[in-house]
Amino acid sequence: MNPVRKAAIAVAMVGSTLVGGAVGAALFTGSSVNAQTTSTTTAPASSSTSSGSGSSTAAPSGAFHSNEDATHEAGESAAREAQENAGQFPTVP
Repeated sequence: MNPVRKAAIAVAMVGSTLVGGAVGAALFTGSSVNAQTTSTTTAPASSSTSSGSGSSTAAPSGAFHSNEDATHEAGESAAREAQENAGQFPTVP
């Protein structure tokens, strides 16, 4: 094989490796355009109804809150209700 041809192939391989690495790094790390912005928003005040089944648009806090709606309660088992009353996330149907 011609030495000039070997050098051209080697340069093409190194160039494609560098370009592939740059593209991969850009895809995996993202860019400032895709970065999460720090914006502060205040959650609306939640209003609860007397039955406790009011809906809230605020993000969940991570604590489990059981659904005490009468139609929901009618269809659930005693074991599930016991878990809800204990403040546990229900694992039984």
